[in-house]
Amino acid sequence: MAIRIRNDEVIITFDDNGAGIPQERRADAIRPFIRLEESRNRRTGGAGLGLSITSDVILSHGGELTLGDSPLGGLRVAVKLPV
Repeated sequence: MAIRIRNDEVIITFDDNGAGIPQERRADAIRPFIRLEESRNRRTGGAGLGLSITSDVILSHGGELTLGDSPLGGLRVAVKLPV
């Protein structure tokens, strides 16, 4: 995790070294009830709401959530919020 303050916003980035999310699926990953991990089911958990709720909360505060490639090989999640 890294935190930067730039002009009138704070940027928080989270990087992982997992499988990541292909670029063409990233918009889907933020939609509610979409689970990209096919092995997930009711027994293993996950309703496909985590990123959707997170994005909605960030947007309601005037911010932005973006998904990208991590330098570690997995997913980078960037949160920008006004200060």
